[in-house]
Amino acid sequence: MSIVINPISPVAFTVFGLPIRWYALAYIAAFVVGYFLFRTFARRPDSGLDMSRHELDDLFSWIILGVIIGGRLGYVLFYNLPFFISHPLEIFAVWHGGMSFHGGLAGVVAATFLFTRSWSRGLHVLDLISVVTPIGLFFGRVANFINMEIMGRPTDSSIGVFFNGVSDVPRHASPLYEAATEGLLLAIIMLGLYRYTKLRKYPGALCGAMAMFYAVFRIICEQFRAPDAQIGFLTSWGLTMGGLLSGVLFLCGAGLFFAAIRRR
Repeated sequence: MSIVINPISPVAFTVFGLPIRWYALAYIAAFVVGYFLFRTFARRPDSGLDMSRHELDDLFSWIILGVIIGGRLGYVLFYNLPFFISHPLEIFAVWHGGMSFHGGLAGVVAATFLFTRSWSRGLHVLDLISVVTPIGLFFGRVANFINMEIMGRPTDSSIGVFFNGVSDVPRHASPLYEAATEGLLLAIIMLGLYRYTKLRKYPGALCGAMAMFYAVFRIICEQFRAPDAQIGFLTSWGLTMGGLLSGVLFLCGAGLFFAAIRRR
């Protein structure tokens, strides 16, 4: 027997007739919580950073731009390029959905190094960002579930979810799987690594660890998540675009992690 859920409106509330969507609130919550956590960690004497409040505010503005621009361009390039070539103005219609974590990650990396203009300082910043990022992932995946986006593959198990009047068959609640693993579990792991290990003394090590853990959790969740309709499976044995990008991310994270340990 599957779990039957009545659909939740993607609009949380309206302000003067302007609809405020859950997805937008998820991004706002991610940025607000991430900012205060990052600032708290950055002010620790052992953070490796010496940044004023003004510098922190400027840095976070760059990071927000990196997330939005990188996330959107990543989706355009990796997930639906033919459509956007035919409809170029849709690239800017972010309210229609379509963001890529891997693209957003690349955007954050680029924005960080453009702002810091220092390899070592940039890695210190990315390490702290890696500690707070899973919280934002949690909010985003919950919003995906509310919007009935990136739902999982059909299942006849008791944990299958059926949206009343919307679903065709019960499906895995893959956004919630990702919220639990890439969000909550990864947040616990990264906070533990930051607080109880000496990895923060190795610039780039925490960033590399986060990339590896995220990639593993994402690849696992991809086994329950339905492939993007416009792409489908990339291979006969079920490789998805998210799985492919996560495999590349794991290799990059492993390379960065071991390079950081050796460089120290």
